[in-house]
Amino acid sequence: MTGLRCHWVLVGAVLVACGTTETTAQPADHFTSRREAMVRRQIESRDIRSDAVRRVMRKVPRHLFVPVNLREAAYFDQPLPIGRGQTISQPYIVAFMTDQLDLEPEHKILEIGTGSGYQAAVLAELLEQVFTIEIVEELGRRAERTLTELGYENVQVRIGNGYAGWPEKAPFDRILLTAAPEEIPDALVEQLVPGGRLVAPVGPVYGVQEIIVLDKDRDGRTRRRSVLPVRFVPMVGAPEDELR
Repeated sequence: MTGLRCHWVLVGAVLVACGTTETTAQPADHFTSRREAMVRRQIESRDIRSDAVRRVMRKVPRHLFVPVNLREAAYFDQPLPIGRGQTISQPYIVAFMTDQLDLEPEHKILEIGTGSGYQAAVLAELLEQVFTIEIVEELGRRAERTLTELGYENVQVRIGNGYAGWPEKAPFDRILLTAAPEEIPDALVEQLVPGGRLVAPVGPVYGVQEIIVLDKDRDGRTRRRSVLPVRFVPMVGAPEDELR
């Protein structure tokens, strides 16, 4: 799977030191009001079309997916570090990529790059089945614990190489990548159902990339379009690596 996950739109963001993700007591309305403000200022004011995506962004507690010492910054318009050189995505990017998936509740999705588990939680609020792969075992296990503690029983986490996908669970209606390959892996396109969609940042290592929406028609032909310039860290792993 993708291991590194640092991404942002082409604006600056200051990252600070990372701590643990253990829970600490905070008044519920303290973060609820911040989450509401996040949606108003960062999501509704931009190009997020889906009412369902906006609703879920209001619901999922992003602060529980970040280190304790960063919780006060959980609803800022920026990515945040989660350890091992990885980040939790900027809220707008999570909403934007989720919106581009054009989800229906019955869809089965594969996420490449579990990271903190936040994107998987957003997907789990919208779908019946979520499969997610993380190459960094420490992050994958931590995300799995957080998702379980929050009651997301419809998410399955696997530690492994995202380039190979998850053949045993394929095919998938939707596939989402959260780190950038230079080209979309053939194995992932093969695991997409006819009529399915894949959304991924694609481009050169540490260069300017594009979020690509790839649609696969009923005859297996693909069509792709670029929807947003971004900068993500590269997708790591290799197609020949074995899944663990």
